[in-house]
Amino acid sequence: MMKYAVGVDIGGTNSRVALVDENMNVIERVQFPTNIEEPDETLGQLAAVVKGFEADGKEVTGIGVSCPGPLDLMNGMVMETPNLNGKWHHFPVAKRIAELTGIPSYLENDANLAALAEAVVGEGKDYRFVQFLTVSTGLGSGQIIDKEIYIGAHGFGHEVANACMWNNGPQHGNLYPGGIEAISSGTAITTRARNVGLDVKHAGEVNDLAVAGNETAKAIMDDAKQYLANFIATLIAITDPEIVILGGSVALKIDGFTEEVEELVKEQVFDVVKPYVNVRNSTLNEDSGLLGAAYLAFSKAEAA
Repeated sequence: MMKYAVGVDIGGTNSRVALVDENMNVIERVQFPTNIEEPDETLGQLAAVVKGFEADGKEVTGIGVSCPGPLDLMNGMVMETPNLNGKWHHFPVAKRIAELTGIPSYLENDANLAALAEAVVGEGKDYRFVQFLTVSTGLGSGQIIDKEIYIGAHGFGHEVANACMWNNGPQHGNLYPGGIEAISSGTAITTRARNVGLDVKHAGEVNDLAVAGNETAKAIMDDAKQYLANFIATLIAITDPEIVILGGSVALKIDGFTEEVEELVKEQVFDVVKPYVNVRNSTLNEDSGLLGAAYLAFSKAEAA
């Protein structure tokens, strides 16, 4: 009999719920607006969707929940996550979903779950050591070893946004000056461009100006690529992954971005390491978080 899990992606705008079979096929999906102040409304809608799946005769073995960090992974709680406000902060999401549905539920960082999907059904499926980075609005990271998420001693492994790469460097929002997210994310690229008077809406437009010969835009894009490459080279030096997968709009929509970053990474590693530098674009679509969440639920059910 086919087994099913539910993958949930709670975002700052919308929440998505997917029924996934044990072959990692998305069978059905539902989307609705997230109430960013009141978790019980959103989780109530989520529970109703899950009960609808069960009413169709599908037995759900577990629920995996993707949420932007930082999270208290040890206790299944949202902490002071920027995209969610009000009662969401320090709210026991996993426990509440389990109470509402009667199904074991597990909370995990969105970048970790996207990384897990990459390692199970994406570009990393043939590798044991998989490093994933999403370069989009923010910059997130996840590392997978033998199809399991590395979370570290306290659950904060790969919360990399504030990893300082540039002393007293660029800053926006609550980010540490010179943190990798404040240099290489789409928001960082756009913010830096606007701060020097360029009329741009997103990082792609900054890149277009750079390609057209605007020296200021080119310097901003060069910084984004170089510091990201330095950061990836550091990760390679520490953990020696077999593949580094880049997702997110900056990596996937800016032509040649990933290829250029890979070449820059090769300049930052020992000669003996160069043949093993393998930086690739994600081939999964926006379902990666849902698929990773469902796989997490399946794996937890097997281990129980």
